[in-house]
Amino acid sequence: MLDAVTAPALPHVIHRGDYRPPDWLVDEVALDFALDPEATRVKARLSVHRNGAHERVLRLDGDGLTPRAVRVDGADADWRMDGPALLLDLTGDAHVVETEVEIAPAANTQLMGLYASAGLLCTQCEPEGFRRITFFPDRPDVLARYTVRLEADARRFPVLLANGDHVGGGELPGGRHWAEWRDPFPKPAYLFALVAGDLACNADTFTTRSGREVQLGIWVAAGDVERTHHAMRALKTSMAWDEQAYGREYDLSIFNIVAVADFNFGAMENKGLNIFNSRYILADPDTATDADYDAIAAVVAHEYFHNWSGNRVTCRDWFQLSLKEGFTVLRDQQFSADQGSPAVKRIEDVRALRAAQFPEDSGPLAHPIRPDQYIEISNFYTPTVYNKGAEVIRMLLVLLGPERFRAGSDLYFTRHDGEAATCEQFIQAMEDATGEDLAKFRLWYSQAGTPRVRATLTQDAPGGRARLRLDQAVPATPGQPDKQPMPIPLRIALFGQASGTKIAEQLVVLDESHAEILFDAVPEQPALSINRGFSAPVIVESDRSAADLAFLSAHDDDPFARYEAMQQLMIDTLVTGIAAGDADIAPVIEAVRRTLTDPALDAAFVAEAVLLPSEAFIGDQMLVVDPERIALVREGLRAALGRELEDDWRTVYERHAANGYDYNPTAKGARRLRTVALGFMAASGAKDVPQIALDQFARADNMTDRQGALGVLANGYSPEREEALAAFYARYRDNPLVLDKWFTTQALSTREDTLDVAKALVRHPDFTLSNPNRLRAVVGAFSLNQRPFHAASGAGYRFLADMILEVDRLNPQTAAKLVPPLGRWRRFDEGRAALMRGQLERIVATPVLSKDVFEQASKSLG
Repeated sequence: MLDAVTAPALPHVIHRGDYRPPDWLVDEVALDFALDPEATRVKARLSVHRNGAHERVLRLDGDGLTPRAVRVDGADADWRMDGPALLLDLTGDAHVVETEVEIAPAANTQLMGLYASAGLLCTQCEPEGFRRITFFPDRPDVLARYTVRLEADARRFPVLLANGDHVGGGELPGGRHWAEWRDPFPKPAYLFALVAGDLACNADTFTTRSGREVQLGIWVAAGDVERTHHAMRALKTSMAWDEQAYGREYDLSIFNIVAVADFNFGAMENKGLNIFNSRYILADPDTATDADYDAIAAVVAHEYFHNWSGNRVTCRDWFQLSLKEGFTVLRDQQFSADQGSPAVKRIEDVRALRAAQFPEDSGPLAHPIRPDQYIEISNFYTPTVYNKGAEVIRMLLVLLGPERFRAGSDLYFTRHDGEAATCEQFIQAMEDATGEDLAKFRLWYSQAGTPRVRATLTQDAPGGRARLRLDQAVPATPGQPDKQPMPIPLRIALFGQASGTKIAEQLVVLDESHAEILFDAVPEQPALSINRGFSAPVIVESDRSAADLAFLSAHDDDPFARYEAMQQLMIDTLVTGIAAGDADIAPVIEAVRRTLTDPALDAAFVAEAVLLPSEAFIGDQMLVVDPERIALVREGLRAALGRELEDDWRTVYERHAANGYDYNPTAKGARRLRTVALGFMAASGAKDVPQIALDQFARADNMTDRQGALGVLANGYSPEREEALAAFYARYRDNPLVLDKWFTTQALSTREDTLDVAKALVRHPDFTLSNPNRLRAVVGAFSLNQRPFHAASGAGYRFLADMILEVDRLNPQTAAKLVPPLGRWRRFDEGRAALMRGQLERIVATPVLSKDVFEQASKSLG
């Protein structure tokens, strides 16, 4: 049953300031499942005790549940319902409460709680899915030990998995069997998991640093086992890395992962039994790109790292979500950087932050990394909580240094092991371990918005003192009109423009509205390198000229700053061209030429540096976004780069031709740069490029080269495009994950008819609303394709709103995640703004609407 609201009724708002410790705690949980897709019986036995001196009732959360039996201390109990919750008046301080319910996993289209997916029964309980399985005080600060007994048809569900260690099992009459699992570590209900189905296992072992052997298993459909080896390597590598980097050792004797086809998230860190969206487990060179391989390793590591940053130490309430997610994202970023190119990884992380989190921070859905209120907590699994949360903790690493940061994290894990902690307690551990006063740093947890730093560098006289003036401003956001200055750590360097050498370097902490930094006896004209390594998640504005940026793009010794100089040079040129109708593009062409031909640069870095900023990011630099003008000017610069540097692109393309597939940083960089070069060759308008791309597509021995060629062809109108799309579909139509790529490639096309294509794709026989991956592959991708989505007619907005309303009837959580692109209406011209608002108003006025979508759409209108 959907949790729905009827407009214009307002759902209940939950406030962080209203937190109160639980009235009752649960020590032990015994669950007994008689599993069946149509009717699963769930018996729960809770050992509860009163938390403090009070006479309040025991409140057990439920969602769509009807009690079949309720007993207290072995006797039938009096009970009553308060909406979906079960209430019990208990007189003593400790009791055993037993309930029995029946649920229908096959009818659960929300994919929260216990549901069916491709013949499996599986669970997703974060944040509040456990209450859809059984009655329970479903909040993260109620930690209990779980014993779980699973019973099912042995032929249909031969594998029965749950959290913790396997402690028993056997055969039953009537072709059924059972298994029992025991998790010795207290955990909140959101970490409960079970999986039942016909699965095969890629089994391995890992020996911890203390000498314990851990049994590892990745469970998938029998035909997919060979595609799990990369994930297994990533798991073992991440286990060793966490021991070395953070001193964290795995604590159970078993660690299992299960891949499922239908999943709202990327993966879930349930204690000892991680459940994954299959796209983040299955890979081989024929079906997965290098980006897929990288993402699998990162997500496997992320969920494993949660064993400590999220499981052993969990969050007190959902307002503290960034405590576990921001910290764990930082840890998986560090891990990924150590496995490949740290410079390229940092570029990728910042690009993701700017593409998703910066727009959120500047729009109606802006919120601090620790929000103050919500209607539906699922709506706060956001780029702000995850990506900005990671950047905030990375700033602590910058401020404290690696050794002191490690001391702080060690103290945090030791002090709060087995507890539900808060963001404040994390900062307190850093203070206590290092002696630092981080009082002002706490503002990063309470203030929304992306700070803007203005940097102005002047020199008193040639060879004299240089002055760096820094000014910061934190923009107003919904509910926070006035902001305090934030402590912003900025890595800064000066380079001599005549010698190309570094004159000075230091870490500056800007914690006031204004500051001035003096550099004595600067011997030559300096160029400013600022926010090196992206030391703070801020927007930097400076008076650096095109010549300064071009110089830094060639001489800066910080890879991120070098990339950033190139990107800023491109942005300045594009914005000038959009506003003035013309711009001098020669500095960009020369900077790209120099980067392409610099033998000291690795291919992976070159590929990132020469890419033009996205249309969406260009729009973020403008007061009013003009999608058509942005696309016209950007494509014009792409074409000019393609024509002017055609020989260089072709040389790069041939030099990095495939020579047998291998997955390592050098080979990945070569493939990436080759596809980038092919794109610029296509932009030049050269007549032979479609055939070159088709040849690459046909001869590729890996998905990276194949999809790279397909993406280039998909943006054009050649016969080779249709041939490649048809061949790709014929080859992969029976592989859902690869077919998602076919859908996405078309939804992201720059062609004029992309909206019509997207509408046709959702009518395709292989499209389904019930699978979140497929929905995101078309509708999610199209909503990020700036020019066709923002067509002046408003047809793109209508298409998205239609899909949101249709999906909301099946899966509100996934539907709500499609709303934010409509919420950016303030950034566009009056005509588009009115059309976007109109669709949001239409959504909010829908008679039956989930609170998930209602919250996102109503806030977007605010």
